[in-house]
Amino acid sequence: MQEIAPQVYIETNYPGVTLGAINGHHGLILIDTPLRSEDIRSWRSALLNLGGGVDRLLVIMDTHFDRTLGANEMDCTVVGHINAIDVFRNRPNTFKMQTAETGAEWELYPSSTIIRWAAPEISFTEQMEINWNNQPVLLDYRPGPSSAAIWLHLAAQQVLFLGDAVMPDQPPFLENADLPVWIENLKGLLKPKYQNYLFVSGRCGLVTQDAVREQIKILEWLSAGIEKLTRHTAPVEQIRRLAETYLEKNPAPNDRSSLYLRRLNYGLQYYYSRHFLPPVEETDQDS
Repeated sequence: MQEIAPQVYIETNYPGVTLGAINGHHGLILIDTPLRSEDIRSWRSALLNLGGGVDRLLVIMDTHFDRTLGANEMDCTVVGHINAIDVFRNRPNTFKMQTAETGAEWELYPSSTIIRWAAPEISFTEQMEINWNNQPVLLDYRPGPSSAAIWLHLAAQQVLFLGDAVMPDQPPFLENADLPVWIENLKGLLKPKYQNYLFVSGRCGLVTQDAVREQIKILEWLSAGIEKLTRHTAPVEQIRRLAETYLEKNPAPNDRSSLYLRRLNYGLQYYYSRHFLPPVEETDQDS
């Protein structure tokens, strides 16, 4: 666990997502969860060493499986965007982890465990302020990676947790993305007021404004590639070539190449179908 600012900690040693903890007078504000049960137990044990108050709040930065599979096991009040409630409402009450092809991190750790989802008990629409000490924690709605994505802002400490908005050295998740909105939000991080900020990626810890610029370039390249396919009315199957071209330009480690190809292929196909292909009409079963 690394203290990046007074009473602000991050943990990058668990697979899946970067975890955060903010130690306040009332207790801990936690950011995301490990995805494996053994890591959850280890994380909860590590948090005991921080001391502070006895209360716990868990902030989920979006609804991605990697950061929400373990939320129920954290046994504390969950906070998230109001759109997250709809996402969890549409998921089955239990989820049996099986082999999938979305390219998510949890797929590397298959299990037959049945997961019980922990939907947000406290939600908000645009902004929410948590006042557990003299330095408030601001939750800010920032769609782009998903319709329930948020940022966590600590103005006094100049720290900004970004969730999946910035993901250096790995392809983004695009299934539920809105690329123009995502790009526009990232451009705001290049303003001079953020020059001395610590940015925390939800996947790889501390990142810089250079990483933000690179993420913008990647998203713009992917957006242009999808639009080119649209102009040629390309079948959705041609998306795979766009994913392969991305990995040619941004090579993945050998042990990650197949995972990242699945992630891009799945996300791009879903994004392309959702945004650019006409909806499938339901047939009349009685005709």
